[in-house]
Amino acid sequence: MKLLLDTNILLWAAADTLPKAASEFILNEENELYYSSASIWEVVIKHGLKRPDFKADPHLLHTALQENGYIQIPISSEHSLITGTLPMIHKDPFDRILIAQSIVEGISLLTSDEIIAQYPAPVIMV
Repeated sequence: MKLLLDTNILLWAAADTLPKAASEFILNEENELYYSSASIWEVVIKHGLKRPDFKADPHLLHTALQENGYIQIPISSEHSLITGTLPMIHKDPFDRILIAQSIVEGISLLTSDEIIAQYPAPVIMV
């Protein structure tokens, strides 16, 4: 199965703090793991704000994803355009682009966000 990991799942994987349900998907060697360039962008922004609750280094995260065989999905115009057709269930632009990418690419979005799970998209809630 092809899985696009949302930003929180990526960060939990990097910190080795994944919930068991998410671990089962990520450790299953039959699954292809994807991440969005939007997730890296989100981490760069939050890291740059020097939020005390946000310690992730975007460069280390990106390197680790590449070294562990995760496949990057760049943001395309088609992804951007689809965000305009999504219902306004969630206003977070990073989550909306991930939802659009999962729809356009036909990849299941692995998330722990109950709001994202409300979208008519291929979402797996863990």
